[in-house]
Amino acid sequence: MAKSQVAEQDPKQAHPKPNFPDQEQDFPGKEKHMEPKADHGEESYVGSGKLVDRKAIITGADSGIGRAVAIAYAREGADVLISYFSEDDDAAETARWVEAAERKAVRVGGDIQDEEHCKRIVQQAVDEFGQIDILVNNAAFQMPHDNLEEFTSEQFERTYRTNIFSMFYLCKAAAPHMKPGSAIINTTSIQAFNPSPNLLDYASTKGAIANFTKGLAKLVMKQGIRVNAVAPGPVWTPLIPMSFDTEKTKQFGANTALERPAQPAELAPVYVLLASPEATYITGEIYGITGGKTPL
Repeated sequence: MAKSQVAEQDPKQAHPKPNFPDQEQDFPGKEKHMEPKADHGEESYVGSGKLVDRKAIITGADSGIGRAVAIAYAREGADVLISYFSEDDDAAETARWVEAAERKAVRVGGDIQDEEHCKRIVQQAVDEFGQIDILVNNAAFQMPHDNLEEFTSEQFERTYRTNIFSMFYLCKAAAPHMKPGSAIINTTSIQAFNPSPNLLDYASTKGAIANFTKGLAKLVMKQGIRVNAVAPGPVWTPLIPMSFDTEKTKQFGANTALERPAQPAELAPVYVLLASPEATYITGEIYGITGGKTPL
């Protein structure tokens, strides 16, 4: 019995290292085309009422970390607005899991580079839910290059508008609708602290997000809003086969202490904690979930 319990708690055994077949995807990348399929907690996450009747906006909720957080929030009792770019099928699948938890799911497609679209997301949440208690800024864009001259000005601007400008737009629009006890959670990255040169624009936006999180936490505390960030290491999401060639994808996450990437389901509990009343004394913090890759 003791040996069985230890085996279940072994982090290497919790999610064995994936066997990645040959695969590459075009932008924006889709969950339904990934092999192997990612684990978002569909079969494993069990809620305990931490977010009953809370109303959440999650960007990039069609897949990856965003889908895992949406499922966890719904099972904790929250209604969820699923913000996504253009992946209608993936967003519908996330909505199906939210509704299976008997919570309301609202889908809003569009480009968060656009401030007016960000305002529409917030307004639709207010119209559908009557309030906003949680804002998860999770969506991101990346496209790696091995040489500086390969990074175009257009790509740099797109990466910044998607990854950091959108957070400003959404926070500014949402904060007036958020009451004391509300929470903003931003997804930064290990790249903020240990940048890969081939992700120059992406990594620098993640550094900006870490700084933005700490500054915003001080700015909106007077409204009773807490602001924190999660900094993942390698996570198996559609962003990976969309960004890298087959050989790099096959080695993805192998350089962590656990010798594998995280599954999105392994990150969701931290997003739940930071959104819940259990985190009333946590603000301006960055939570690393890196599989032991590096200290933040």
